[in-house]
Amino acid sequence: MSNRPVSVRRRLRLILANTSAIVVAVVLFFPIYWMIATAFKSGTDILSVDPQWIPQRPTLANFTSAIHRPHFIDAVVNSAIIVTATVAISLAVAFFAAIAVARFSFFGRKAFLLMLLIVQMIPMTAMIIPIYLLLNDAGQTNKLPGVVITYLTFVLPFAIWTLRGFIVNIPAELEEAAMMDGCTRFGALRRIIFPLVAPGLVATSIFAFIQAWNEYLLAYVLLSSPENRTLTVWLAAFTTRNGTAWGPLMAASTLTALPVVVFFVAIQRKIAAGLTAGAVKG
Repeated sequence: MSNRPVSVRRRLRLILANTSAIVVAVVLFFPIYWMIATAFKSGTDILSVDPQWIPQRPTLANFTSAIHRPHFIDAVVNSAIIVTATVAISLAVAFFAAIAVARFSFFGRKAFLLMLLIVQMIPMTAMIIPIYLLLNDAGQTNKLPGVVITYLTFVLPFAIWTLRGFIVNIPAELEEAAMMDGCTRFGALRRIIFPLVAPGLVATSIFAFIQAWNEYLLAYVLLSSPENRTLTVWLAAFTTRNGTAWGPLMAASTLTALPVVVFFVAIQRKIAAGLTAGAVKG
């Protein structure tokens, strides 16, 4: 009889926790659902006074209008180039930098780690004018390499700090044993460290991908030509003096979000493995 109140309390807590989780999930997912639903609505349903929760007359006209907007292909190509270069360079540099910070003791090591944290705390909006002036003096405004370099300034510190956590949890004895068996340091790095830290590289890549793909403000300031703009900046073209084309805008937003979703779904298992590996003390 004494265990009964405890059991009831546990059930109530479980019900409350599940209910809270469902409410949070609905709140987070609703904007995504509304964006997708609006993309398939006709103009009259979008502007209707009564909200149309489900498209009454689904149409693909909004997607057709979005795809045929000027510079759509240019924006897709520019975003792909910038994101691919940013992720590839940041992972390559961050991997070796994280190994140096995790495995070697050198003068200024603690200051370097502190700098990584401080850089991530600085609001990017506070750096827009200095970055623009610096790139303008170097002749890199309105150019994709300038945007890639700028994105690396906030993606690279995050990648180094994250990968350092994975490498620290790999016992150094594994490298020493490999070198005693005849491997060079680079061979031990390639055969021991890289396979073990690969899940961490995958987990870091998805966050770097999302940061670079969704960035808007820097690309808007640095890229002035329509043919050089990214997808996030291209979306602003749907808002004009005559109003906002909500249907095509929601369709274009859905198309813009697809690469992130596809990339995440493709490597979601390795992301979970990487996050778990980074949380385990070696």
